[in-house]
Amino acid sequence: MVSRSLKAHILLVVATMVWGGTFALIKNALDHASPLLFNAVRMTLAGLSLLLLFRKRMRRLSGGALRAGGLVGVFLWLGFGFQTTGLKLTTPSKSAFLTGISIVLVPVLLAIGWHRRINRWTALGVGGAFVGLYLMTVPGSGLLGFDLRSINRGDLLTLACALAFALHIISMGWATAKHPFQQIATLQAVVAALLMLLTIPAVAERTYWHWSPLLIAAILVTGLVNTAAGFGVQAWAQQFTPPTHTALIFSLEPVFAWITSYLLLGERLGRRATLGAVLILGGVLISELKGSVGGFVAEPDGMAGLAD
Repeated sequence: MVSRSLKAHILLVVATMVWGGTFALIKNALDHASPLLFNAVRMTLAGLSLLLLFRKRMRRLSGGALRAGGLVGVFLWLGFGFQTTGLKLTTPSKSAFLTGISIVLVPVLLAIGWHRRINRWTALGVGGAFVGLYLMTVPGSGLLGFDLRSINRGDLLTLACALAFALHIISMGWATAKHPFQQIATLQAVVAALLMLLTIPAVAERTYWHWSPLLIAAILVTGLVNTAAGFGVQAWAQQFTPPTHTALIFSLEPVFAWITSYLLLGERLGRRATLGAVLILGGVLISELKGSVGGFVAEPDGMAGLAD
């Protein structure tokens, strides 16, 4: 029988595969809708779907779960907000790389803030995946492929996004170790959606929305599959998966994005990016096979199952 820990890791990989595989769909959909409005609509759809799905659990909501889920939702909102705003002022490759710094920030923050020890194999896996992400996302030019003199306000906003996503992963692990994952998954989506809707007029985004079959498909896929199902899976899986492992698994997203582009568009990787993909895969495998389990992992007894 497959252990819940192994099932959690597998489901996180599947969720990451879906996120990476729909990157092209989201990119094309943004020709028909402004970024912040698109994110707000998809998150609202996800929140409403989770409220309907877990309505029985939400009736027994405790004050502690409300605060914990709200905190996770705030970090999720900050991550999306900083990433979207920063992307307007920087390049997609730099955005992808700087967002990926969350891979390193998770174990660093756990060590500093929660005194969680990371063994050498996990540290090696994190380092390998980080270098691989660098090679996959940053063009080979400038100082080691990344011209530090070109850092601008968009890059700093994206660094803030990486910090927010790292705190989202850590807070998700902490919250689901103490409260039912259904409540945390639902609350984070609802809180993030509300904050996203309030943010649009605050940042004065030039909003536009042009209905099209592509936009409708993107909203349904990202709202129901990427966000509702994806974050629901993450909330359940992080009961049995340490945050560092979760962050490493999420580093596979650009690898899956490339696989999709290769299968659908025939896009090929150069030697540099291929080496990066290999390093990411190797880093994840090393951490999974040799790394220690540290972080917020709930005891299996007394925790709700995924199908509950």
